[in-house]
Parts: sequence; C-alpha cells; structure tokens
Amino acid sequence: MAKSKQTRKKAATSASKVLRSKSTGKPSKSAAGSALTQSKSPKETTGKKAATAASKTLRDKRTSKASKSAAGSALAQIDKAKRKPKGK
Repeated sequence: MAKSKQTRKKAATSASKVLRSKSTGKPSKSAAGSALTQSKSPKETTGKKAATAASKTLRDKRTSKASKSAAGSALAQIDKAKRKPKGK
C-alpha cells in the first residue's frame, strides 16, 4: 500500500484563506475544499472533479499563490491506484 499523504499546515491555511475569499472562483474553491478535507484525514483522496478543478486552477495565470498552494496539495493526494491510464 502506498504511503498516505496529508495536507500540511501551510497548505491548509492557504485553503482556508481561499474558501473565505469572496473573489475566488469555483475551481479554486473546489480544490481548496478537497485539500482542507485531507488536512485531518490522511486516508481521504482527491476525487476526479476536485482534481480537474485543481488542474484548471494551476493552469490559470490569474490564480493567487494561496489557490495554487491548495490546488497543488489536492493534486498530490490523488489515489493513483484508482486512476485510469492515459489513452484508454
């Protein structure tokens, strides 16, 4: 079994900041919510919708550092065993 990952304090603080912001978009908030959920539950993994939102957040040039930190944390916690291989 792979080592479980958990959102660290810095990323969890960033995720909280993103969720409280009124100007943050839906994809950033989705990724932040996923990252924050995983701060206390190392067995939780990022779902497909949250992973897609996190990817979109990281590619957006207008995204804040806090949003990118939360999105990166969410993407790092995808369950690789459940992922479909590319091209299938």
